[in-house]
Amino acid sequence: MNGKQWHGWGPEQAEQHYLIEPRALAGGGPIRHISEFLRASGWRDKSKTGLLHMASPDRTLRVAYDPHTIPGGWTIHGRAAGANGEWSAHLGLQTPVEIVAGLTDALTQPRSAHAPNVWAPLQEQHWHTRFEGQHYTATSPDGTAWLQYHQSPDGSTMWWTGAKDQQDNGWTANLTSTTPLHLVQAFATELAGPDPVMRPRGRVPNSAQIRTRSVSVTPSQLSAWQQARITAARAATWARNSARTTRQRAGTRPASSTVGARTRR
Repeated sequence: MNGKQWHGWGPEQAEQHYLIEPRALAGGGPIRHISEFLRASGWRDKSKTGLLHMASPDRTLRVAYDPHTIPGGWTIHGRAAGANGEWSAHLGLQTPVEIVAGLTDALTQPRSAHAPNVWAPLQEQHWHTRFEGQHYTATSPDGTAWLQYHQSPDGSTMWWTGAKDQQDNGWTANLTSTTPLHLVQAFATELAGPDPVMRPRGRVPNSAQIRTRSVSVTPSQLSAWQQARITAARAATWARNSARTTRQRAGTRPASSTVGARTRR
């Protein structure tokens, strides 16, 4: 097979795609961006036709996508475990999968030793932060996206976020105040990310607030990019499992050593 052919048994044809910015207004995108990464990270796939339902190996976390319910979209849930309380996040249908992945990818990774700062990635991208009454809000430089720590008059709190253009197209999401802060920070990092995201022709939102650039992409390029993400997830999972096994073995004292110690006494 020469360089001009691929597994489709013919000359590989480039397909038109578009790089879209700001990414928060790029539209939903393919849910496999989320599901394949979680599957490669060892998550259980309990999905049914047209729906996505995945659970972490220890069953304390689940990620679901349902486009049929109202309002529909993503539901991410964490059970109470140790010092961590129960938490959940609900993200609208048009939340870009790259931004959703900021949260869901972080579910598979160990926490950093550093204290999380939700606002830091937003401020690094020159988002405007301020108090608005009882709320603390960050707004993107173009005003289309926001993240707010919302406090109601009854004292209840939550994270409220989203993006909208002048035609009111976009999405909203809310995360309970019990959502671990390192997860909210990971979400905020992708929300404010400066890099455009790619969508195929026919999947570009009709919005005056987005900027697009046409690019030609071959199927093999798309496959390679997707595979790189999956490979990274598998490698990280293997490394974590290997480290866990090593710690378990190191913490297990051989029976022969115990017997020998008793004999010497």
